[in-house]
Formats: sequence, structure tokens, C-alpha cells
Amino acid sequence: MEFTSQQIAELINGKVEGDNEILVNKFSKIENAEFHSLSFLANPKYETYIYQTKASVVLVNNDFIPSKPLPKTLTLIKVENAYESLAKLLNFYENMGSKPTGIESPVFIHDSAKIGKAVYIGAFSYISEGVVIGDNAQIHSHCHIGKASTIGENSVLNPGVKIYQNTILGENCIIHSNAVIGSDGFGFAPNTENEYKKVSQIGNVIIKDHVEIGANTTIDRATIGSTVINKGVKIDNLVQIGHNVEVGENTVIAAQTGVAGSTKIDTDVMIGGQVGIGGHLKISKGTKIAAQSGISKSVVKENTVLQGTPAFSSNQFKRSFVLFKNFPGLKKEIEAIQSELKKS
Repeated sequence: MEFTSQQIAELINGKVEGDNEILVNKFSKIENAEFHSLSFLANPKYETYIYQTKASVVLVNNDFIPSKPLPKTLTLIKVENAYESLAKLLNFYENMGSKPTGIESPVFIHDSAKIGKAVYIGAFSYISEGVVIGDNAQIHSHCHIGKASTIGENSVLNPGVKIYQNTILGENCIIHSNAVIGSDGFGFAPNTENEYKKVSQIGNVIIKDHVEIGANTTIDRATIGSTVINKGVKIDNLVQIGHNVEVGENTVIAAQTGVAGSTKIDTDVMIGGQVGIGGHLKISKGTKIAAQSGISKSVVKENTVLQGTPAFSSNQFKRSFVLFKNFPGLKKEIEAIQSELKKS
């Protein structure tokens, strides 16, 4: 399907600079775009590509001023935020296609399950006793939804998702392939025989609206009560969320992060990849944690930026690292001074 630059601009409240009627029929990265493709420039590091791109249309921020001549065939659409506008266009494009509906065969659906309108259930899925699936939900192939769980309206479970019993999933959520929601929390108590006795995990997981959870991520159910993922949280692939954890609204967590049990993460927190967060901690609102950091104590002050293991102020970490990487040279200088002192 093709759109003119003017039609695209109207969708994202942009202003065309160039040919209003130029057609585009695909999206491309700016560095390897082809004619009739749409691209974008949001990061200044990629500005050099706009002067040689073959894209027909490029989204740019309103404050973009080219430092060199642009290709004669290039049309710009200026917007408030190029990356946000691209996201809007991608969502529009994805939603243009028809969504699957109906129940494929074979599937198992318990007689007590309640299935909403326009629901899709893919082959080889298992819908347990007492499950409620809201209108327009999509349950793709090989999914398992455990007893008494609820799947909210317009939510999507991609192939192979496993939902344990009593899980509550809100509306407009996306769970990617092979994620496991509601598995046992890691609870064991040593006994007099020097063995670890399993502590039953009788709680559940509550995931609120507009949450996205990446592939192969695991979220443990609570020992007692609930593990809670609040509205608007975005969790990457291969993340482990322990039992009784609470993740605040609009928090983002990158891949390979682990959050130990009973930790409470406040709203608007940003957590980089491969971060480790200890148990029973509190992470304050607006905290930013750099990749590969280790959090061993609560973060009390809001909007703190942390880095390192154990983590401390990111600015201090960077200054300390400059010293650390120069230690071999400093060591040689000290040894040379010691040698001269011995001679004197």
C-alpha cells in the first residue's frame, strides 16, 4: 500500500518540505534506504546519512537544520518528535492488517471458561477451568492459560506463552513468546536434616493495563499476596522478576535483568541490561540504573542515576573509572620513583 508524503504528514501532524505527492510504500533505516521508502532521523549521530540517503521521505525534528545540501529527490516531514512520530506510523501500519479471529483446531477449552467476542485462539492451546478471556484478545498457538486466570480485552499472548493459575492480565497487554507468568517463587527453608524444604507459593501475579513483556521473561507468583506489574511497564526479553516484587507504572527494564523477591520499584524507573537488584529493597521514583550494575541497597533519593557494582552515583563512577583504567601506568610510575629513591 502506498501513501503520499502529505497523507503521512496529516497522520502525524507534520509539515512537508519538498514534494507533497511523492509516494512511499515501505519503511527503511536511513543508512540503507531505497527510493519510495520512509525513514527517520532522531539521533544526531546518524545525521551524516541524510546527505546521502536514497529514501524518498525522512521524518526529522522541527529544529533540524541541514548543514549540507540534501539529495534533490528527498522530501522532509518535520514533526515535534521524529521517533515518537515513527512509532505512531508503525502502529498505524501494523493495525491496518486484519486481526485473526476464531478458534482453531485442535484446542482444549474447559466448559467453565468464558470467551469474549472476536477472540482468537490458536491451535494446540489449553484454556483451563474458570478462565476468562476478554473481547478481541489473541491467544496464539501452544499457549497455556492456567485455572481461574483472566486475560483482559485486546491483550495478545504470542506463541508458547505459559500463564499459571490465578494470574490477572489487564487490557491491551502484549506477552511475547515463551514468557512464563506465575511460576513458583524461589522459596526454600532449611530444616533440621540440613535439607531445603520447599515453601509453597500460594499467591499470584497481577499485570495491569498496557504492559509489554518480552520473550523468555519469567515473573514469579507471590508466596502470599501478589507480584504486581503496574500500568504501562515495559519489560524486555530474558528478564527475571522474583516473587512479591512490585514494579511501578511506566518503568522500563532491559534484557537479562534480575529482580530478587519482595523488592518494590517505584514509578518511571529506567533499568539497563544485565542489572542485578537484591531482595527486599526499595527503588525510588525516576531512578536510572546503567547496564551491568548491581543494586545491593535501597535507593532512597528520587531521580538518582547509578552505575557500577555495587552501584553508586554514575558521575562518580565515571570519574573513578578514569583513575582505575590508568592504574597500570600509575603503578609503573610509582615503581620507577621507588627505584630512584632506593638508589639515592
